Amino acid sequence: MLYFILFVKIKIKRIDKDLPLPKYETQGSVGFDLLAREDTIVKSKSLGLIPGNVIVETPVGYMLKIALRSSTPKRKGLMSPHGIGIIDQDYCGENDEIKIQVYNFTNQGVLVEKGEKIAQGVFVKIDKFDWEEVNEMNRKTRGGFGSTS
Repeated sequence: MLYFILFVKIKIKRIDKDLPLPKYETQGSVGFDLLAREDTIVKSKSLGLIPGNVIVETPVGYMLKIALRSSTPKRKGLMSPHGIGIIDQDYCGENDEIKIQVYNFTNQGVLVEKGEKIAQGVFVKIDKFDWEEVNEMNRKTRGGFGSTS
């Protein structure tokens, strides 16, 4: 089976040029790693913002989804308080560095070191829709929140 991968050029600016550009670690990786731009201590039971060192111009018709690496909660005691981050197409100005929001669920401060892989980004194709407001929905009710019966 043949697979064709479309490579699109994306404009990106690094804040600290001593750190490498984000990269896909393997042929099969769908996400690229984001690195911490500076040492950041996230206090116990607190939110923190880790600077991701890049400003990315997301292409029209896409969003950039940011998620913690799967190993981060176990390794660091950090989790994403909102599940994922969404970077809009127009969040790409000179001061729009991607920051990774985390929550420290441990009883001590957590150090994220400069250059540490902390999150990953994935470009996701999106569509936009117009609303058609109606007075009634013409489908059978499923039975309540979380119910498929």
